[in-house]
Amino acid sequence: MRRSVDVVVIGSGVAGLSAALGLAATRDVVVLSAGSGSTPWAQGGIAAAYGADDPLDHAHDTEIAGAGFCDPRNVRALVEEGPQRLAELISLGARFDRDSDGSLSRTLEGGHDRPRVVHAGGDASGAEVHRALHDAAQLSGIETVSGRAIGLIKSASGQIAGVLVEEDSGVSQIDARAVVLATGGIGNAYLASTNPSSVRGDGLALALAAGASLVDMEFVQFHPTALFTGDVSGQMPLVTEAVRGEGAVLRDFQGRSIMADVHPRADLAPRDIVARAIEATMRRDGREHVWLDARSIPVETIRRRFPTVLESCRQIGVDMLREPIPVTPAEHFLCGGIRTDRNGATDVPGLYAIGEAAATGVHGANRLASNSLLEGLVFGRRVAAALTLDLPAAASYGKPSSLTVGEDREPERIRAILSEYAGIRRDGAGLQIATDELDTVGDGALATVARAVVAAAITREDSRGCHWRSDYPRTDDRWDSHLVIRLDDDGRPAVRRLLHAAAS
Repeated sequence: MRRSVDVVVIGSGVAGLSAALGLAATRDVVVLSAGSGSTPWAQGGIAAAYGADDPLDHAHDTEIAGAGFCDPRNVRALVEEGPQRLAELISLGARFDRDSDGSLSRTLEGGHDRPRVVHAGGDASGAEVHRALHDAAQLSGIETVSGRAIGLIKSASGQIAGVLVEEDSGVSQIDARAVVLATGGIGNAYLASTNPSSVRGDGLALALAAGASLVDMEFVQFHPTALFTGDVSGQMPLVTEAVRGEGAVLRDFQGRSIMADVHPRADLAPRDIVARAIEATMRRDGREHVWLDARSIPVETIRRRFPTVLESCRQIGVDMLREPIPVTPAEHFLCGGIRTDRNGATDVPGLYAIGEAAATGVHGANRLASNSLLEGLVFGRRVAAALTLDLPAAASYGKPSSLTVGEDREPERIRAILSEYAGIRRDGAGLQIATDELDTVGDGALATVARAVVAAAITREDSRGCHWRSDYPRTDDRWDSHLVIRLDDDGRPAVRRLLHAAAS
């Protein structure tokens, strides 16, 4: 089957649905969904500046967490447009937690200098955001097609002109004047992640196959506190950072505070610093996890604020009201991604990217807590505004080409390689082993994404943000460059350097 629309949005999380809602009034838009992605699993909330001085402070916290590697213009857009996007979300019916006076309840999370994170259902913020956007999309009459994008259509002139879709009934084609990739990150490229299994980097692999560039792929964030269930594989339950914001403390097996002497903000340091400290403690003690002690938090606060975490703990036999929680770092968020401009445009005409799939520069080398849902809202609406104002002309086909991404032959081996050699702690020798082994695993989406991560990580010979190399443990000004990746003629990642000041 073949059909034509103005815009195809691939992905039905916060970024994809925000873009579709922004386009619905003026464009014929279809949302392609292979699952809701990571949005419903987000616990913490949305970091939204409030008060006249807070946008500047929120920008400062974002750039500090990003290790000085953020795009300041896009950070300003994020923090200045964020409150309006939050207000729009509330107007769509999103129900956020409120204080007794009716004002939005705000909590403190790692890296923030003040409580600015709004939340819903205590610790079910992503689920509520997704519900509100999904319901609004249905009311707006936006069509959703269940299926997986397996290829992009490129016209003879080089413009993206549509999508190949694998549905239950077979492969279909949707022609479009613009395609927006909102496919999320790369969680399933690792053995253990907080992401669902559907999040595996398909959009990034499609973008590379189409000739687009990736950037900052070495910056893979590991959440410090995934719930240790005894099986460090697959999707791991999250223990939101807000638990530490309410006073929980990370401890080793001797009961000592892990973070007290590591950073001035202790347990509320940026995520990269906390994750490294936990990894070092686990390696030192020969343990698979550490402890998160929430027993100082009032029982009624835990029950009200963290019902999801409380239930996840209960399911593995842990009573967080009376005993510490076993936690371990797990892959959580890709800070890099498909290189875009401020409005989501890639370097391939007709192709756009938003959300975790995109590298907007707002996260730099490490994402600030609860900026991810915010990014999806802000940049989803920015790409919608751009395509409302200036939709690419219909492609003159000539002889189009189909740019497909195949299935991986050895997905578990790929995950094991990436987890072993491109996790929290890296070094050149291990990354070289990963490079050699990944050359033997075929050319599916996971393999393509894994090779991009390793190529960037082995090239960057310094440490910053969530890229830490034990053989180059310091930040080196000579590496104040972004690493841009495109595929060479053999389908392998070719890396070039782009000075940070010129990145956007």
